[in-house]
Amino acid sequence: LSRQLSRSSATHTLAEELALDETIDEQDLYRAMNWLLQRQGKIEQRLAKAHLKDAEPILYDLSSTYYEGSTCVLARRGYSRDGRKGARQINFGLLCSSRGCPVGVEVFPGNTADPSTVQTQLEKLRERFGLKKILLVGDRGMLTSARIEALKDYDGVSWISALQHTKIQKLADCGAVQMELFDRCDLAEIECEEMFPDERLVVCLNPTLRAERTRKGNELLEQTEKRLNAIAQACARSKNPYQGKDRIARRVEREAGTYKMLKHFKLTVTETSLGFERKEASIREESALDGIYIVRAKRKGTEEMDAADVVRTYKSLSGAEAAFSSMKTETLHVRAIFHRREDMVRAHIFV
Repeated sequence: LSRQLSRSSATHTLAEELALDETIDEQDLYRAMNWLLQRQGKIEQRLAKAHLKDAEPILYDLSSTYYEGSTCVLARRGYSRDGRKGARQINFGLLCSSRGCPVGVEVFPGNTADPSTVQTQLEKLRERFGLKKILLVGDRGMLTSARIEALKDYDGVSWISALQHTKIQKLADCGAVQMELFDRCDLAEIECEEMFPDERLVVCLNPTLRAERTRKGNELLEQTEKRLNAIAQACARSKNPYQGKDRIARRVEREAGTYKMLKHFKLTVTETSLGFERKEASIREESALDGIYIVRAKRKGTEEMDAADVVRTYKSLSGAEAAFSSMKTETLHVRAIFHRREDMVRAHIFV
């Protein structure tokens, strides 16, 4: 960048338009980044004052970007959202208004789990931004059941999130979720005070997603069955048959287990053979919930919303995702990070 801003090596007229000195070096840029970082708090407060209001939804999500090097204390190995497994990374959380306008960003070590960042954001919203009533919107990986339980200790804090699949299955098992709910509409509000006290649960059916999940599930079952059949034939061949109970079991896991569908097959493994058949009841039970998702919300703080508004508010998280997309790929190109000092990494993300 310094070469791009130096008159002798520039390929554009930005330096001239900004009336910068003839030569811009790296230290000039670092001083500018440091100047900006010192004013992050005041800048975010002005943004929050303009775009955040008490009791209005606030979107929060976490992303990451990979790091080139090994000297920064923030660079850690963790769950990569960039598909760079094994690479060090930096995590950063983004607070947005209900319309998706970014108002605050926080940098975390790359091995920080999503839920553990929520408390720091609540402190920022209450202490730095001065909000007394907070409606936080986060995905099911961010606002987990454990984190939601912890939020009950905060006065004036409400939330909207979604249930993970295991919780949806439990609701289905106890009869709270029934497909008859969707005979006339695609969403229905239910209650389950025993499992989710003081919460609103809005069950939604996405027909397009349901059809896609069914198609993909059938495809994975067929691929798993194909691999199992190949192993069974290898065990049954007359010349050099594949034998050994443990060897066969390991091969099944290695070749057929990649599709995560072995739970739907009854396997019979002996020293010289492999037998298998589908568990049709298990397949039907799981596919019954295809396309179903449940939005959960704290009852207090969302009373004025109808069920459709609760779902729309949860879906507005796409605004935060769009901001991440803009930061990482479309316009700002935040990745990869090369800065060595922690303060410069924070300034880089803030820019």
